[in-house]
Amino acid sequence: MDFQLTDDQRALRTGMRELLDRHFPRARLRAVVDADAARRGGAPAGGAGAPERVGGLDRVGGLDRGLWRELGAAGLFALRVPESAGGVGLGLPEVVLACEEAGRALLPGPLVATELAAGLSGSLAVGAAQGETVVTALHEGGTPVEHLGSADVVLVLGPTAVEVIPAEEAALSAEPMRSVDPATPLHRMTPGPTRRGQAEGPGRSGLAARLWREAALLTAAQQLGSASRTVELAVDHAKRRTQFGRPIGAFQAVQHLCAQMLVRAESARSVVYAAAVTEDPGDIAAATLLADEAAVHNARDCLQVHGGMGFTWEADVHLHLKRAWVRAGQWQSTAAAEEELAAGLVSTVETCL
Repeated sequence: MDFQLTDDQRALRTGMRELLDRHFPRARLRAVVDADAARRGGAPAGGAGAPERVGGLDRVGGLDRGLWRELGAAGLFALRVPESAGGVGLGLPEVVLACEEAGRALLPGPLVATELAAGLSGSLAVGAAQGETVVTALHEGGTPVEHLGSADVVLVLGPTAVEVIPAEEAALSAEPMRSVDPATPLHRMTPGPTRRGQAEGPGRSGLAARLWREAALLTAAQQLGSASRTVELAVDHAKRRTQFGRPIGAFQAVQHLCAQMLVRAESARSVVYAAAVTEDPGDIAAATLLADEAAVHNARDCLQVHGGMGFTWEADVHLHLKRAWVRAGQWQSTAAAEEELAAGLVSTVETCL
């Protein structure tokens, strides 16, 4: 089986990177982050920073819907939509490549849920594919829901069924929580009509199971993009920063850190790309484990390479670490991925006996 990218896939990845560089440059990312910092610092009641209450949700500090529509018009959310329906007509591997680039750019927003919704049918799919309808997702009970305050609808993945409910209805059983990532607002679900006892991946079936697996894989792809980007940041800094009259990249300890980061990222890349082709639950679980490890540990090592500068607000390194922490708690947890792999191994052994 050949997991090498085709020329068309390489062109798609390059085009997606250029698209995000154009529509979501670093200055736009920093504007989102700094705006969140200003809000957390406090704003006068009724002033420019006061929340706008819409259906029980705070819309301030939400998703840039103009950016979301720009990305939708560029085809980011319609990669798997058939050409006959106005989409691009590609497959899951191509969406994985797009999510990898989104993770590299730290694109904020419920990208995974919107991709899932665009692959369904009906008016919801059309709106999601165009970037006009912002969709977030509710899955495992107790797992924080991202960007609920900016969403129009919520995709609820139950054990055997998929349901779509208005965001205002979900807000009745949600409360805002502080997010470590300044660009990812979170809500925690409390007991109520939207807590439907969702099961982890192995307990799901049918459409819900497929969407759950795809969401876990696309999240792993974003982690992979972040892990690859922190390798670039660390190497670039090691080349430019000098100590004792030499670039710090000349010191063996720094070289070892950068080499370990590259190994993690490339190991995760192989498994994520393979899972995109096979769509096997065990492969997706392995992709989740390796991509989460690569994203978190690479960001930490990147901070180490940057030294004290990496911990400053002005540097982007801490943003990758915070986003990696948030993503690692979404969709498929480490424990769930390990259980999935263990179940597959047990099944294989039982078959051989």
